[in-house]
Amino acid sequence: MASTTAASGRRSFREFTRTRKFQRTMIIIAFSIIPLFLLFLFTYLPFGEMVGFSFYKMKYVGRRTYVGLKNYQSIFSRKDIFGALVLSLYYMVGALFQIVLALYLATILSMKVRLGKLFKAVIFFPFLVNGIAMGFIFKFFYTHGFVLDTILSWVGFHIDSLPYWLRDQRINNWALVGTSVWRYVGQNMILFIGAIMSVDPSLYEAAEIDGANGFQQFKYIILPGIQTIVTLNIILSITGSLSAFEPSYVITSGANGTGTYFVIMDRIAHTDQKVGLASAMAVFLLCLIFLATVIQKLIFRFAFRNAQAEDESFQAKKARKRAIRAARAEIKAGKEAQKRMLADGRKEDA
Repeated sequence: MASTTAASGRRSFREFTRTRKFQRTMIIIAFSIIPLFLLFLFTYLPFGEMVGFSFYKMKYVGRRTYVGLKNYQSIFSRKDIFGALVLSLYYMVGALFQIVLALYLATILSMKVRLGKLFKAVIFFPFLVNGIAMGFIFKFFYTHGFVLDTILSWVGFHIDSLPYWLRDQRINNWALVGTSVWRYVGQNMILFIGAIMSVDPSLYEAAEIDGANGFQQFKYIILPGIQTIVTLNIILSITGSLSAFEPSYVITSGANGTGTYFVIMDRIAHTDQKVGLASAMAVFLLCLIFLATVIQKLIFRFAFRNAQAEDESFQAKKARKRAIRAARAEIKAGKEAQKRMLADGRKEDA
């Protein structure tokens, strides 16, 4: 039998397991299966359990009662939960302002600016601060009669005439949004700077030759060139605004109408122990974030529909400029060669 196998040129399974190809394949499979198993065990399986919990009226310990879609109906019928959803609009507005400010700073700091590295470090530093520490910092910053009021008193405001920044419901949520902008604008700025630096510098040269000003270069070169990063930052900012937690939880503990969706969900799950309702809130938030992501992608696909054509036009202009420079170089080389030939001929005649 062994002689027959050898004669036919076929290897046994045991011999095949010793080959380099089989060992490489098994290593790839092992490195793929283990992370996928851990991802399923600690992410998808608990998520599936949470989806199941959302159809029950239950606590962490005790009997469960099937209630169907009543938990999802409670999201819109309870004023505290629906009010927290509306409150997310404040953070969305702040997120859009944060993106615009970060893009503006990135456009400036991506050029040669005096002390540019220092400005980048100063603006990026708040992102490195722990969220809980940031909350305590701004809790004292906004407290009546403390840091912010003292600074305003230096420029002429009377402390007694200033509002309570964390109590007045007309401004307290905007104050919390300001803390979020202060913390995350540096992160967006660094991502934008990295994207802007990756744009081909020859495009700027071609635009300058064609007479484009700074705003036109930003509109037709920078913005289309970094559209992927812009889309990513807006998606992360909008989804982050829907799941804002630390400013409201640490600074105000959700009091005076500042409780965000996550703060209300935490209170329902851990204080009231309504696990089924909290699970329904989490599932609904996931669907809302997914829907917001899809809408944003469609909007940006429509907004940048001409970006590819504009980029190709600049590439054509760049190729044309290169061809002109190459032709001029060849003409100049030909003239120099002709001069050398004339000089050699004169030497021979002499």
